[in-house]
Amino acid sequence: MENCIFCKIIKGEIPSKKEYESDSIFVFHDITPQAPIHLLIIPKQHITSMNEIGNLDPKVISEIFQVIPKLAEKNGIMEKGYRVVNNCGNYGGQTVGHIHFHLLGGRHMVWPPG
Repeated sequence: MENCIFCKIIKGEIPSKKEYESDSIFVFHDITPQAPIHLLIIPKQHITSMNEIGNLDPKVISEIFQVIPKLAEKNGIMEKGYRVVNNCGNYGGQTVGHIHFHLLGGRHMVWPPG
């Protein structure tokens, strides 16, 4: 999508601090981190939200969730724990119309989240 900020990050049109990249997914550091470790995991294929997850290849979904523990280990948050978040829609707190997952760690998380 031509106006999607995450699509522009994937294409390198907007700079980011890349953490990981494959043929299918892109991972980068959030510019407004909510924890000492705050990564965004996004598929390279543009889909708007979790409501459209059926349009994403199941192999990509699997890759996302297989990479998350590897990222947690690499960033030193695997042992103490971490949180994975997906916000869907306006009431769910989604601010970018490209499905993404937040990996947060490095501090104690509280519940309810907000």
